This record gives sequence, C-alpha cells and structure tokens, in this order.
Amino acid sequence: MLGKRILLGISGGIAAYKVAYLIRILKKKGADVKCIMTPASSDFISPLVLSTLSNNPVQIEFWDRKTGGWNNHVENALWADLFVIAPLTANTLSAMSVGACDNLLLATYLSMKGKTIVAPAMDLDMYAHPTTKRNLALIKSDGVLVIPAESGELASGLDGEGRMAEPEGIAKEIELFFSSEENIHIQKLKNKQVFITAGPTYEAIDPVRFIGNHSSGKMGFEIAKEALNQGANVCLVTGPTILSLSHPNLQLISVKTAKEMQEVTELNWKHADIGIFSAAVADYRPKNEVTEKIKKSDENLVIELVKNPDILAWAGQNKLPEQILVGFALETNNLLENSVKKLENKNLNLIVMNSLQDKGAGFSGDTNKISILDDRNKLINFELKSKPEVASDILVTIINYSC
Repeated sequence: MLGKRILLGISGGIAAYKVAYLIRILKKKGADVKCIMTPASSDFISPLVLSTLSNNPVQIEFWDRKTGGWNNHVENALWADLFVIAPLTANTLSAMSVGACDNLLLATYLSMKGKTIVAPAMDLDMYAHPTTKRNLALIKSDGVLVIPAESGELASGLDGEGRMAEPEGIAKEIELFFSSEENIHIQKLKNKQVFITAGPTYEAIDPVRFIGNHSSGKMGFEIAKEALNQGANVCLVTGPTILSLSHPNLQLISVKTAKEMQEVTELNWKHADIGIFSAAVADYRPKNEVTEKIKKSDENLVIELVKNPDILAWAGQNKLPEQILVGFALETNNLLENSVKKLENKNLNLIVMNSLQDKGAGFSGDTNKISILDDRNKLINFELKSKPEVASDILVTIINYSC
C-alpha cells in the first residue's frame, strides 16, 4: 500500500469508532489517507480524531463555513486510488443503490472512476432485511466490492450478523485489492530499469537568487510511483521540489542545476531500459555566478546567459537500439509542429505533449491533459485527468509501443 491514496468515507453508525484503528493500520502500511464524513457520523467519532490520525483535513460539508472554501467532490474522486466506505449504514447503502446525492460522501461516490469498497454495519434484522440484501446486490452489480458484515455482539445487545468487519480484516481486503490490480500489469515492467527526470533546475545568479521555472515535479514523481507499482526499478533524478518518495526499488537523486542533472544522466542512462525525461530543465544559466549578493544600485542589471547542456538531446545521441526514450513538450502555441521537430531532432521514441492553453494542464496542478506522439506517427489524445491517471496512461502507452 506504499504511496496509495485511500479516501475513507465514514457514515453515521456506532462502528465508526473502529475507523480510528483502520487509519492507523493504513498509515503504518504507507498509505496516504483522507477522510470524508457524513454529518451524522460526527456524533459517533470526532473529526479532530480522524484529522489527527490521517494527517489530513476532514471534509464533512460541501463547503467550509469558516473559510468559505469549497470541498470539491470531483477532486476527491480524482485524487483517490480507492474509496473505502466504513461503516456503510443502511441509509447510505440505500442512497448509493439509487444514486441519491444529498451529502459530500455520496457526491464523491458518484464521481469515482476508480473502485469503491464498502464495509456494511447495522443491526442483525436490518442486515437480514430483503431491502438491504437487494441494495447490496445492486451496488455489487455497479462494481462496488462489499466486505460482508460479521457475526458477533451488536450495539443493540443482540448477537448475530451485522457487525462491521474488524479494521485488520478491512485493511487486508484493501491490500488484496491493490495486489490484484497491480498483478494485471506488474509483469510488463517487472525488473525493468526506468530512468526518470523530474522537477525544475535552479541556475544561480548569486547566493540568494536563481533562474528557474514553475515546475513542481508532480508529474515525474507520479510516473516514478506508477512504475514502482508495476515492478520496475526506478532511478529518479529530481530538481528542487517539496515532494518525497521512498520505495525499496527506488534510487532517488536530488540535484539543483542542469549541469548536475546532466552528470547524473551520463552516469545512469546507459543502464536504463526506459528513459522518461519529464524535468523542466532551464535552457540558460548565468555565464558568471556572483559569489556575493548583488546589491540594488543601478537602474538596470544586465546578466549574460549561456546555454545549458541539452540533456534530452544527449540521451538521444547516446541511445542504444533497445532503449526507449520519452521526452516532454510543453508549449503555448504550435504544439504539434514543435513536438514533431523535437521528436525527430532528439531521436525520441515518444513525446508527451501538453499545452498551457488547456485548462487544468501545465505546472504545479493536480491534473494534466496530454497527447502522446510516437516515431511511427501514431498520435493518442487523452482527456483531462489526475496526474496519477496520466502517469498510468504514459506507462501503458510505452508498454504498448514496446510490444
């Protein structure tokens, strides 16, 4: 579950107290957890407890009454690798089965493109009722995975079926889900050596100033995460970023400048099966780096710039026939024309294209809209998606190209 994004939905039942233990288990296994509560569930467990344990804000209403901020159900659904609703009460189950949408949890469920898993919890007569059985069958037919309720002592004092599965059992089902999902693809990249560059480079003007760009490194990190999930060994070379990633099969190398990134590339590219160069490398650097801070004095300041090494072009010139090289093109105009030239001039196999004119694409955001062109003149266009989904699309396209 390392690095997996799990969205946890809590509806209003006494079993909500078990969610605290479930969050602890998921966090210990390396998952990133966010919580959405129905208004009724806060009567059973404090949002503060869930926020503290998950290290993320808890969302309850569509908008935050204190800040006026909107809790975006669509962004929640795009963020999550998996939506887990536990406990699932009879009321929330009924709403899910007919597509009702009167709270944030249900709106998020209806927005999910990924999988939803539920853990029902209710009294034994409610759980055995024909309506409940019919509603469970309905959501199963919609693709929801149901973790059956267990037998045991219930809050009513009765003993029977309806008790929510224990946190350890739910965590195990989540683990099995991710294992089965990954096993579909894992053989494709298993033991492959994938070299990835990410983030910006910073070119120093003086000790406190630099030339850089707005790249956050998110796209490169998501590609690295997805490649690791598919069994690859990854060397990730990153410019300055606040992002972090750890994995037994990851070699993470941090650099600042284009020259440093070039040096690392020259050492590691020859060992790679696949190279994905998503870093936004500065094209120029100051010719002379000043060792003392430049004081503001003259009305104008002239800085002479020189070209940085073209890392992607170097990789293309030194590419072996069996290696696959992927570049990126971010343009403001003439996207396809400029990308075709880049594909040819730098000896690329594929180029990932996106335009700053497309809403939701570009630097720093959580979404991207891409097209991929290969050296066989095959062009694939994708819709706006979350960056984890984009990373998956990129790797699937590379795998299909190599087959």
